Amino acid sequence: MGKITVRVQPGASRDGVVGKVGDSWKIAITAPPIEGRANKACVAFLGKLLGCSKKDVELVNGQKNRTKTFEVAGMTTEQVEARLAESIK
Repeated sequence: MGKITVRVQPGASRDGVVGKVGDSWKIAITAPPIEGRANKACVAFLGKLLGCSKKDVELVNGQKNRTKTFEVAGMTTEQVEARLAESIK
């Protein structure tokens, strides 16, 4: 199971991987940080980006913070990071 740390930028103009800042991946999400919408959008975005179901992406820490930890079933941390690196805009 792959585990990554993400710094979410809610309310962005478009969804995308911005880059890596320290040990965290910065991801821009268009959804606002209201009622968990940004969390749900980030899970869906990561699932689509990684080619897996959003059920395979679990938010395990940081539900109310910008810095979050996700676990991805069926992939190693290295595989997840490689896909994120390929998609930097």
